[in-house]
Amino acid sequence: MPMEMDTEPNTDTDTGTETNTKDLIARARSGDQNAFRDLVQGHSHELQVHCYRILGSLQDAEDALQETLVSAWRNLGEFGGRSSLRTWLYKIATNRCLSMLRADSRRPRIAALPPEAGLLEPTSAGDAPPWLEPYPDVLLDHLVDQRPGPEARYESSEAISLAFIIALQLLPPRQRAVLVLRDVLGYHASEVAQMLDSTQESVQSALKRARATVDNHLTAPSTSRTARQQPAATSTAATSAASTSTEQRLVARFTDALERADLAALIDLLVTDVRLSMPPAMLEYRGIESAERILAEVTFRPGRSYRVVPTRANGQPAIGLYLADPHADVHRAYCLLVITTAGDQITAITSFTTNVMARFGLPRTLPETD
Repeated sequence: MPMEMDTEPNTDTDTGTETNTKDLIARARSGDQNAFRDLVQGHSHELQVHCYRILGSLQDAEDALQETLVSAWRNLGEFGGRSSLRTWLYKIATNRCLSMLRADSRRPRIAALPPEAGLLEPTSAGDAPPWLEPYPDVLLDHLVDQRPGPEARYESSEAISLAFIIALQLLPPRQRAVLVLRDVLGYHASEVAQMLDSTQESVQSALKRARATVDNHLTAPSTSRTARQQPAATSTAATSAASTSTEQRLVARFTDALERADLAALIDLLVTDVRLSMPPAMLEYRGIESAERILAEVTFRPGRSYRVVPTRANGQPAIGLYLADPHADVHRAYCLLVITTAGDQITAITSFTTNVMARFGLPRTLPETD
């Protein structure tokens, strides 16, 4: 039985040369588990992100990655070198994800609306599925710099945004896989067809339908410009720095408004058609009037006070929100907010339960400040 694979990279091992790769494959085929670990370590994080894009859940992505590595270990003898090792691993991971989606047994079907949110009738059913989870940016720091192929339509930062992940979840599983393999990773249609045991015609047909759905979602009025723009060849470091500075000022103002319970200041930061959603409840509050009501009647209810801990998720600003406990000198974890921005305004706020906060290294409680 192969051991459970440790997916953290071992920086002491160089797997970059073709000779070393062939040596590691030969040793792994002979039963050397350490050689196998060294062989796949440079691909583990990108494979996890790949699984996350298809599944929309970090927990499911971690499970899919472990199953992918176990399958690769068991079937390494079948790897003939006709494709790169990376492509072979992506084939296994993609099909593992599709099998999980077909089983679909772990995915929540119905999620109750949080009791306090029931004070207001939601505007509509939201697009965010009940299984959606945020992806901590700290995990993205481990990614090996792998440039997408020539067929890619999205940059890495776009293809991890919350809006893009939600858009992918709207697709049937096979369309989802095709779009990620073609438009995110940049594989040719012939390569995707081989990975999915399909035909190029079937791949192109699925891709056409998938692009239409995703493009429609990403061009919705309150989807951030960052999520829906195509990569710009004229992008410069100065432009990126200015965008980062604008985002930092916006997050600082948002944090200040929350901690001072300043409803007016917070509303000033929102676009007119802002969206508030709260997976796993598939409900949405849309528009600044709905946002103002729910913030006034729930978030800024008299007697409540908050502290904020900044973090990042899906390449976007996020905060851990902590509510003061009236019976103890602590603030308790309340929710994780992922913020979607466009320029100096907020277009969407997605609120996740405290269940995801440990993934971000956020504590359950904060001590009272002096």
